[in-house]
Amino acid sequence: MQRFWISVMGALLSMSLITAAAGASTAKVAPLTRTERCTNLSRQVDEALETHAAATQVTAAKALQRKGNRFCANKKQAQGIRMLANALKLLGVTPVDPDQ
Repeated sequence: MQRFWISVMGALLSMSLITAAAGASTAKVAPLTRTERCTNLSRQVDEALETHAAATQVTAAKALQRKGNRFCANKKQAQGIRMLANALKLLGVTPVDPDQ
């Protein structure tokens, strides 16, 4: 009977060590600030403009990017993020949000 309990305790210890090791490897990364999101989306628009230069909405996308960048620079990041995301959508690109 004593051997049985020793095996059970050994199994439980092994499982707890494995769980602790798995938990340590999935450390959370802090979400991006709005300013970082502005920068990230503006860079995505730049890349999309290069790869989708023949898109019919390039001029409108560039205008939205300029507006978005102005909003972001003037501490109105929420509006800037929306403008930049809309610029990407005009180019047929889905905005990539690393937080999700």
